Amino acid sequence: MCGIVAYIGEQNATPIIVNGLKKLEYRGYDSAGVAVLQDNRIEVRRDAGKIARLEALIAAQPVRGMVGIGHTRWATHGAPNQQNAHPHLSSNGEIVIVHNGIVENYLSLRDELLAEGAVFHSETDTETIVYLIERYYAVSQNLSKAVQLTMKRVKGAHGLVVMSSREPDRLVTARLGNAGGVAIGRGAGEMFIASDLPAIVEHTREITFLESGQLAVVSRAGFEVQTLDGAKIQPKTQHIPWDPVSAEKGSYRHFMQKEIHEQVRSLSDTMIGRIDFDDYRVVLPDLNLSSERAKQFRRIFITACGTALHAGMVGKTIIEHLTRIPVEVMVASEFRYIDPIVDANTVVLAISQSGETADTLAAMEEGRRKGATLWSIVNAIGSQAMRSADGTIAMQVGPEIGVASTKAFTAPIVDLYMLAVYLADLRGSITAEKRIDLIRDLLKVPTLASKTLEHEGEVERAAARYKDIRSMLYLGRGINMPIAYEGALKLKEISYIHAEGYPAGEMKHGPIALVDKDLPVLVIAPKDAWYEKMISQIEQAKARGGQVIAVATAGDTLIPDLVDEVLWVPEAPWLISPILTTIPLQLFAYHIATQLGLDVDQPRNLAKSVTVE
Repeated sequence: MCGIVAYIGEQNATPIIVNGLKKLEYRGYDSAGVAVLQDNRIEVRRDAGKIARLEALIAAQPVRGMVGIGHTRWATHGAPNQQNAHPHLSSNGEIVIVHNGIVENYLSLRDELLAEGAVFHSETDTETIVYLIERYYAVSQNLSKAVQLTMKRVKGAHGLVVMSSREPDRLVTARLGNAGGVAIGRGAGEMFIASDLPAIVEHTREITFLESGQLAVVSRAGFEVQTLDGAKIQPKTQHIPWDPVSAEKGSYRHFMQKEIHEQVRSLSDTMIGRIDFDDYRVVLPDLNLSSERAKQFRRIFITACGTALHAGMVGKTIIEHLTRIPVEVMVASEFRYIDPIVDANTVVLAISQSGETADTLAAMEEGRRKGATLWSIVNAIGSQAMRSADGTIAMQVGPEIGVASTKAFTAPIVDLYMLAVYLADLRGSITAEKRIDLIRDLLKVPTLASKTLEHEGEVERAAARYKDIRSMLYLGRGINMPIAYEGALKLKEISYIHAEGYPAGEMKHGPIALVDKDLPVLVIAPKDAWYEKMISQIEQAKARGGQVIAVATAGDTLIPDLVDEVLWVPEAPWLISPILTTIPLQLFAYHIATQLGLDVDQPRNLAKSVTVE
């Protein structure tokens, strides 16, 4: 997601920070900036767009100093523009901050600060942090103490670096939760801070990583680490032998594997700012929707391509179940050619990771032409699909490097779930008790995803058994039918093995003719309303000599005796089960591809964003 670089030493900080930010460009960003202490005054240079624009700004307005901080921003709160770019200054201009993470209690903190007379100059949640630090510094006259007190007030996961003209010989950095790392690098009479190792490994390989709940005071000579309660800590320093790209992958072999595991965080991130924990309501202000307008909708078209289309198919079941609004899911490339029946009481909802997919944009244009309300679920803030829509939901998962989508599949399912609860609440189609239960179920998802990932070793062993297959059939029913499609797509995308997703109930209408010892059948069979039907499908496949792999609920004692391999998922409410059942299928495809020696992150013939029809 966002990137942080900071420097304190005897060199000019500006080029070191800018070059460090360039090393983080491949993670994706929409604005960049630096703040440097020059002549005892904090000078900020920042702009929307690529780092080249920031460099041009610095060339026109040079800034030089031996202490500084920098940032590349992936927008969450507020549009990707100069005003919202980091770094952010306090009201008196004496404190400046760069920040990764999302302030979950941003609205309440903002209201509190506004009541005290604060004047906000951006739409970001980060500004609440720098104003809190300013408030606590006025009392303590100690920057690290002010940061400690502030970190105890903010909810969510955060990494930040703070600089003050009042304390020019130090930087303060802190980490809370898992919103990116904070790495401190030691040089000779100089120190470096970064959110990601590629930014600083050319300068130092002696690295200390802050853990959650820790704060460091960094000077030219070194640093001290303490807890947020002030207790001193003796940190461990590691020697890093990695090259920059390997450092970014960390312990993972590929970006795709890393992004599969990042789903624990991305599933949480996409909820941040959308759930009011005081009365358990979904809050989607960027949809610009009133209760009166919500009650007027008579139809929803979900339009998307590939993986996003499968997420839309899951969303159809959730939305129809909770709101009773009819939903049709349409392949975006076909939408404008079928003369869809659309009017002023129709919503056209586009789902796109990039927000620039040509077919999806064309479908939105068709909806606009026919008078529909346009919504989009998009990961790239400021993209065309976001700008064109009447209302948006940002996925908030950060950049996805691997071409085959993983976290940009599960996050929009969460977004569609929240949309369904939000619409149902506005329309009065669920009770308050039901709404609270639905949100409590949703909040379990990151933990359940983490439990699912604990079984990766078992999935890897199953992949080794089936890596030499030539074809595979994926079967699902009900809300998990789209997961069969998605699982088959993942195998095709990165393993180049033919696979077909199919509604399990349609097996006897043709595909069962294909089943023999050479065609493995993967069935998605959690304990839900379709469980007994899936057991029947398993028995039919086994009766014809097929090998069967089952995605099943932990604790199931029947399925292990019927199938050849089991991929376990934890027990979960049926409306959220597709988020979990897809994870072992992502891992299964990934491990087959790696065992075949294929380029997982950049599979042949595919691009991350398809911007032509």
